[in-house]
Amino acid sequence: MKVFKLMAIGLLVFQASFTEAQVSAKLKGILGKLDTTSDTTKKTTATSTKSTASGNITTTEANNAIKQALSNGLQASIKSLAVKDGYLGDAVVKILMPEEAQKVEKALRAVGMGALCDQFITSMNRAAETAVSEAGTVFVNSLSKMTIKDAYAILLSGQQNAATNYFKTTTNTELTSRFTPIIQSAMGKNNVSDYWSQLTSAYNRLPFSNKVETNLTAYVTQRAIDGLFVKVADQELKIRQNIGGTRSSDVLSKVFGWVDKQ
Repeated sequence: MKVFKLMAIGLLVFQASFTEAQVSAKLKGILGKLDTTSDTTKKTTATSTKSTASGNITTTEANNAIKQALSNGLQASIKSLAVKDGYLGDAVVKILMPEEAQKVEKALRAVGMGALCDQFITSMNRAAETAVSEAGTVFVNSLSKMTIKDAYAILLSGQQNAATNYFKTTTNTELTSRFTPIIQSAMGKNNVSDYWSQLTSAYNRLPFSNKVETNLTAYVTQRAIDGLFVKVADQELKIRQNIGGTRSSDVLSKVFGWVDKQ
C-alpha cells in the first residue's frame, strides 16, 4: 500500500509541458514500479498459484501479461498524443468543431473567415495535447486494482478491444475529473474562449442565424478522452495480432500465443 502511495505522490510531478522523451521516461518509470510491486506480491503467493485448465499458462502469467500489455499500450498512446500535433496532426483523433457548431464553421468559411475557424480548432487540440499526460496517473491506479478474474475476462472475451473497454469502464469518470481543470487552464492559455467568442459573434451577426451555445470545456475534455481510447485500442489490437513485434517479452508471447489457440 505504501508503494502505491509513493507512486501517487511521484505522479503529481507529471506536467503537461513534458516533451515526448520526458513523457515516455516518466510513464515507463511509473509502470515499472507497478510491475515490481506486482512481482513482489506474486512471489509471496507463488506456491498457491494454479495452472489454467489447459496447463499451458498460470494465473500469474496471465495477470502479468495483461498488465504488461496494457502498460505498453498506455505508454505508446500517451507518448503519441502528448506532443505538438499529437491530436491536431492525426485525422483519427483530431478535435473538430462541436457538431452543433458546424453550421457556424460552414457559414463563416463561406464568407472568408476560414482562418478564424482554423485557429479555434488548433487551440482546442493544443489544450487536449496538454492534458493527456494526466492519464498516466489514472491508468496506473486502474491497473493496480485489476484482479485475476479481470485479466482472464480481458484475455478470453473474444473482443479485440476488451482491455480498452475495461479501461473505459474503470477510468472514464476519474479521467474526466482530472482532465477538466487542465483542459480549462489550457484553453485559457490557447485562447480557445476568445476564438469561440469571435466565432459566435461573427456568426450571430449573419442574417437568419440562431445563437449556438456549447460547453466547450466538457466538449474538449470528452473528445480528448475519446482520442486517447482510440489510441489505446490501436495498441491493444497490435498486441493481440502481434503486429510489428509488439509481443516484446516472453510472457507476452506465451500468454497471447495461448489465447490465439483458444
